[in-house]
Amino acid sequence: MAGRQTGRHRRPPEEQATYREVFAVKEFRALWLAQALSYIGDQLAQVALAVLVYDHTKSTLLTALVYALTYLPPILGGPVLSGLADLFPRRTVMVVCDVLRAGLVAVMALVAMPVGALSGLVFLIVLLGTPFSAARAAVMPDVLEGDKYVAGSAIANVTHQVTQVVGFLAGGAIVAVVGTYETLALDALTFGASAVILIGGLRRREAPRRRERQALGLLRGTRDGARLVFGDPVLRSLVLFAWLCAFYVIPEGLAVPYAATFGGGAVTAGLLLAAMPTGMVVGSVLFSRFVRPANRLHAMGWMSMLACLPLVGAGVHPPLWWVVGLWALSGVGSAYQLVANTAFVAAVPASGRGQAFGLAQSGILAGQGLGILAGGAAAQVLGPETVVALAGLLGLSAAAMLTLGWNQVRGGVIAGTRGNPVAVAPPADAGGDELAAGARRSAPAP
Repeated sequence: MAGRQTGRHRRPPEEQATYREVFAVKEFRALWLAQALSYIGDQLAQVALAVLVYDHTKSTLLTALVYALTYLPPILGGPVLSGLADLFPRRTVMVVCDVLRAGLVAVMALVAMPVGALSGLVFLIVLLGTPFSAARAAVMPDVLEGDKYVAGSAIANVTHQVTQVVGFLAGGAIVAVVGTYETLALDALTFGASAVILIGGLRRREAPRRRERQALGLLRGTRDGARLVFGDPVLRSLVLFAWLCAFYVIPEGLAVPYAATFGGGAVTAGLLLAAMPTGMVVGSVLFSRFVRPANRLHAMGWMSMLACLPLVGAGVHPPLWWVVGLWALSGVGSAYQLVANTAFVAAVPASGRGQAFGLAQSGILAGQGLGILAGGAAAQVLGPETVVALAGLLGLSAAAMLTLGWNQVRGGVIAGTRGNPVAVAPPADAGGDELAAGARRSAPAP
């Protein structure tokens, strides 16, 4: 009979929320605008810091070290501080973090200081970003429900990547025209603007947990978050996929010395830094709009391998435009983080989101920081091209092993998420955007 469907085709089509419906939500518009402003400011600051340190020291290692400090603080305090997103109202956590970071960046812009002092301030600024990101990730499912959360997270992730492209490209030009300290001042302004937008556009909600009186409450929460994530095979597999970015982020930390191999400066470095986010934008749009939700879980392992494979090509020392293309292709593959993020969100209970997200984000940032630091040290001896190729090879091997493990559990995930689009459709760090992106305000996570 014409039109009759059999087998798996009997299942009705999966509905997807539209971007128009998501932008109709006032609170989401506030979160989105605050995110866009602060992300652009961060990209400007990252280019400014990398150029400032490399110009003064001519050291690949020191340049990578300062860049790595945008990732390393969560090793020490991230999992603990992220628990603030569960113990205090999440809007309050975000606003306080924005105000504090605006002040610290303003000091960097106004006071000339040695690399050591500059590194200390960078450490504190990024450390404050951990509770901010955890609070933002935790409040998103309260602002958007069902598939609106999926579409909203996709918008946030694409915005993250687009602002990376704009920030990195504009950052190279702005640093060359107005200077490094003036560029840092722009970053301070974006933090302040973000705080104002959140106060005016986001409703205050009560803290999801009663604050614990014991001094070690946050430490116990960190332990509970680790037990929650690593005690479940699905969550453990998803968070390890998120942490895979430690390999394919290494080129970012080497962009300035890599540009120098072509005789380029800040503008060439900005072009290289923009390549991966551009690819991520393309991959995110294609993955979220043209791949059915359940199929995204099937493709996640292959996409993770694509995120690493193109970097191996750096070992043959290709010309600049080939390098840009390879890095962009790696960015396309990294769109798998969207699936890991949303599946992670669906599996974590609301009361523990802050701790679980914070643990995942902290692992992302710590891995990225250590990877960049190791890459910078190795590049002193081997050169940036060889180090990028080795990072791609190691990442490809890790992705292949994770994919084998994921294939053992994904069937249960797909079966358990029928009728729950949030669990199978892509949105950090996020940053997810917070897990993906990132995870850092400039990079994903839920």
